[in-house]
Amino acid sequence: MRRKIAVVPERCSGCRVCEMACAIHRQRANNPKKARIRVTTIYPHPVVRMPVVCNQCKDAKCMSACPTDAIYRRNGVVRIRHDDCIGCHACVDACPFGAMYIHPDIDVPLKCDLCEDNGRPQCVKMCPTGAILFMPEHVFGQAHRLNNVLSYTHMKEIEYTEGGKPKRLHYADNNAAEGRDGKGGRR
Repeated sequence: MRRKIAVVPERCSGCRVCEMACAIHRQRANNPKKARIRVTTIYPHPVVRMPVVCNQCKDAKCMSACPTDAIYRRNGVVRIRHDDCIGCHACVDACPFGAMYIHPDIDVPLKCDLCEDNGRPQCVKMCPTGAILFMPEHVFGQAHRLNNVLSYTHMKEIEYTEGGKPKRLHYADNNAAEGRDGKGGRR
């Protein structure tokens, strides 16, 4: 059964323990810039922190872009054959998720291989908030659907643009819809 890494951005604290765990395990270096996962933070409001890691795409653009066929798939995991890589970084440019990284000390791009030699990714194992999960691939659709439903149930309003003008759509408060005053009593 194929497994993939899933990220729950709402749980990410931005601690970057995942980066350190990856760099130490894969590069034997105490340097988060040598990790195969990176935490991206977006400001100003709301602040979003999200670990970015390889999606192990079925139609891997990085694999198609590689001129030397150094990128290959084994057991469902997209990997780089270091001896065949010429360091052109075409794979980095091709990745639609920005999940491949370059470090000047390393000749080959950094790409997650799910710690395949270890059985369980170190970033998942070390994440203190449970923001990084290692799940069977068939569960992904269920998780996305549930996440979408939950996000809409908590929304009070949504901002969007129509005809170049910003607009707001206000959702009815559940208490108002049921004729309650918000304190449990009827109006």
